[in-house]
Formats: sequence, structure tokens, C-alpha cells
Amino acid sequence: MPLIDRPLSELLTYPGRNPRPSDFDAYWTEALSELAATDPQPELKASGVVAAQNIECFDLWFTGVGGARIYAKYLRPRAVRAAGPHPAVLQFHGYSGHSGDWFDKFGWAAEGFSLAAMDCRGQGGRSEDNGRVQGTTQRGHIIRGLADPDPRKLAFRQIFLDTVQLARVVMEFPEIDAQRVGACGLSQGGALALACAALEPRIKRVAPVYPFLCDYQRVWEQDYAKDAYEELRLFLRFNDPRHERVEEIFTKLGYIDIQHLAERIRAQVLMFTGLMDTICSPSSQFAAYNKITAKKDFVLYPDFAHEPLPGQVDRTFNFMRGL
Repeated sequence: MPLIDRPLSELLTYPGRNPRPSDFDAYWTEALSELAATDPQPELKASGVVAAQNIECFDLWFTGVGGARIYAKYLRPRAVRAAGPHPAVLQFHGYSGHSGDWFDKFGWAAEGFSLAAMDCRGQGGRSEDNGRVQGTTQRGHIIRGLADPDPRKLAFRQIFLDTVQLARVVMEFPEIDAQRVGACGLSQGGALALACAALEPRIKRVAPVYPFLCDYQRVWEQDYAKDAYEELRLFLRFNDPRHERVEEIFTKLGYIDIQHLAERIRAQVLMFTGLMDTICSPSSQFAAYNKITAKKDFVLYPDFAHEPLPGQVDRTFNFMRGL
């Protein structure tokens, strides 16, 4: 097969390139403490967008860190009260997008799952973005807060915490078995599923598809700082044109690098990777995968890039049936 990255044998031992901040663990301990002190104030309201005989559809709102109100679609089987506690799946969307349509989620509820699909704050959906940061916010959330002296202002810190708040809200619903909750998503969604599992240890299964937000320095050195990662190149061009602060910049990005959170994951993981991916390179994905110590496996698509992967949706469903 053609190679755009390392051979598979090297991918499986690749340790990652982006620096890990020395206070990384303290950073996330403090972040989780802030989240614990944030009252989620969940609100469920029946959605009037679709009418279904066997599935209930709700607009779910809750409060994230900083007081932002976060939106998610929430679907559950209509016979939920008779069925008793059942599993749930959390679904996260791709970069700059939103939670999508209701109908394409019906399969989960038809098979006895509840499903919550979150809109990331500041992206294409309904969630509130009330963050204030110093410095550029040009073309993306990876660099939002990167020029602020306070690393707690990094936008993805708040988004990662939103995934945890969503998990905790859903786990508190009486119809949900809190010990049978999984997470999934593509690209940014795959990264958020991993972040959620890393920061909420009760998540049981995770199915990330070509996860984004991994090993930023590797992506940049591969000359893949384009497309979804274009903001990395732009930030350096405008903020460090002679590369005098490259180590400092990538170390700060290390706070929101999925590979450094991955070692916290206790959930079973099934990762999907296209080996021709030039947006989220295979080595950047395996930088995170290789740090996972929980039960894990991967599914490779040698001739596929950052695109739909045949059979991936079906395999993810079968994987989540184990909840």
C-alpha cells in the first residue's frame, strides 16, 4: 500500500512529538474542580422539529464552565419508563459543525439506547460562546486563547469540560444506567469522545474515528498545518514569524493535546484510521492511541483518507451493543 506516513510497525510504537507541560496534571485537576463547582442546571424541552411514534426528542440545555449554556439533542425510546435503566451514547461532531439532524440518530433510540449529541460552543450549532480571551481568534478554536497569558483561557479546555458535563447530566437521568455510557465521533468528534472518557472515568466504551487535536507539533512538521489545522500555520506566521517561541507555543498547546489525556482513559477503545489521511495524519492519531493503557483495538483503512469509512458506522454500533 502507498505510504504517506510511517509504516504500521512504527505507528504502533510512535511516542508522539508535541511537548507535555510540566503542570499538565495540575492543570486538569483544577479544571475538573471548576467543573465540579458549576451547577449544570439541566433543562429538557420537547423538540417540535420531528414527530416520531416510538422515540422522544428533546432540546437539552445545561451550563458549562464560565456560565455558558450548552445545547445538545437528546433522544430516548418512548417506552423508556417501562424498560428501566438503559445505556446511552454521547455523540460529538466534526470541527466547526453542529449536532446535525434528528432522524439520522433514530437508529440508536430504536435499539434501546438514549443518545445525546452536543453542539460545541462557538461552532456551528446552538451552544453559547461567552469566552473572552486576549489575542487572535483567527480561523479556529485550537488557537483561541493561545496568545492569552492564562492557559485556562484555551477554548478547547472549556469544550473538553463541556463533554464531561454532558456525560454527568445524562448519567443523572433516571432512565440511564450510568455504568453503561459510551462516546463516539469523527475527527473533532473522535477527539472529544477520547477527552470525555479521559476526564469522566465512568465512560465505558469509546469509538473515535480519525481523531483530531492530537500531536500538534507532528502535524505542523509534516506540513499538514492546512485545512482543519491551517490556524496553526497562521498563528505562527502572525505571532512568531521567525520561530523564536516555537517550543513555548507547542508546549502550551500540550494542555489540549489528546495524546496527553489518553493515558487517563479507562474505557474500552475502538479507533478507526485511514492510512491516507492528510488532515489528521495516522501518526498523530497513534500518538494518542499508543498512550491508552485500557483495553483497545484499531481498525485500519489502508486506501482511505479523511472521509467516510465503509462499515465504520455498523461496526461502531456493534461495539456499543456491548454496553
